Amino acid sequence: MILAALHLQSCYREQAVSVVADFVLTVEDDDYSVPSRILIENRTAGADNYKWTFDGGEPAASDRQHPDAVLYRNAGTYAIRLEAWNDDERNSKEIVVQFDSAVNIDFEIEIPVNNISPVQALISNKSSGGLAYQWTFVEDGETVSLNLYNPPSVYFTKAGEHTVTLETSNGRETFTLSKTVVVLPAMSLDFSITPSFEDEDMEAPFTAVLQNQSVNGLQYKWVSEGGEISNDAATDSTTVSYGQSGIYAVTLTADNGKEIKSISKTVTVKPNSNLYIMRDIKLGIKAAHTSIGSFYSCALRKVITGDEVDTENGALIDFAFFGLDGAFRYCRILSPDSVGNYAFYDIPDAKHTAVVNVLENSPLVFSEVDFDSMENDDILAGLPVAENDSGKQYFTGNAVPRIILFETGDGRKGVVKIKEFVSNGLESYILADVKVQKR
Repeated sequence: MILAALHLQSCYREQAVSVVADFVLTVEDDDYSVPSRILIENRTAGADNYKWTFDGGEPAASDRQHPDAVLYRNAGTYAIRLEAWNDDERNSKEIVVQFDSAVNIDFEIEIPVNNISPVQALISNKSSGGLAYQWTFVEDGETVSLNLYNPPSVYFTKAGEHTVTLETSNGRETFTLSKTVVVLPAMSLDFSITPSFEDEDMEAPFTAVLQNQSVNGLQYKWVSEGGEISNDAATDSTTVSYGQSGIYAVTLTADNGKEIKSISKTVTVKPNSNLYIMRDIKLGIKAAHTSIGSFYSCALRKVITGDEVDTENGALIDFAFFGLDGAFRYCRILSPDSVGNYAFYDIPDAKHTAVVNVLENSPLVFSEVDFDSMENDDILAGLPVAENDSGKQYFTGNAVPRIILFETGDGRKGVVKIKEFVSNGLESYILADVKVQKR
């Protein structure tokens, strides 16, 4: 009997099953920043029963062989323990896992007043969960790095885009966020003074356009003592007028909320000569009236070709030149309302101009010296222009200079000085200077 019992005990011990507790953990998405989940792979051998303990986890415990994923909401160091057993043996294993704080990285940049240089940037850190914060930016050409939660005010003076970068870490992961500050160029002042078309001679009464060429001013003020400015708060352009000759200062002051600057320029207005002077005017013979042009407008100060004549400029033509051919055997300065008599098309709304083509057949006396020395309209004002515009009064190209007097329908007296007869076949022309009263 004793020998049989010993034999049975020996067989039992040989058949006992060992328990080896084992498992591996996988952090979901390898993200240790809470909230985080752990996936468990049970590799235990020989066990029939299991007891899992998850400190700080959800759930806190489980008796399943293959537990579901465990959720951790709070940062910290936690133990995951497994006890496994069967009827013969019990075994356990523990793994410690550290979960990091959740990091929310964010910051705001406030620009007081406006983003015109110099710019003050107020930075407010809105981040959480980081263990340290590092700011990087370029200020006045130098890279600045600060280890602070909230950096001090940052100043940018260079125009362009400036990047502000925040970097933080929870000990395991690093997070980076960059934002851009756009800086506009600093305020600079400039303006131009451009005479009106009627006042290119800079004589009183004088009107000019003031064109603002400033950069990044927000409010403007124009001032000119002795002048009349049409809109003294104009942002883009305005006009200034002067009734008398003199030297005048024009001052532009700008304000952009950060600084106030002023710039001044002078304009010299000459005494009124009441005389327009036009030089080197080319007037073609009849054959060239559509190419070179045979009609002239003192108001527009330009030659008008036959193809350009219309209802708008017809009334502004003061005289025309008729040349029979390139030999200049028969030439006349014509009144606009008589050009139809000389093979031109009639000018729409043409006005009458009294013309003295041949001074030799007139009681008037006016020389080349008189023309060249004339700097105002004193001679013209007292000159009775007696028209002798008959078909017999013509001139040729045999003698230069040729002086022709005229008086427009609105009473402006003028002189044409033909300086040269240029023979070039059908493209022949005269070269002339003209002096005429403004009004």
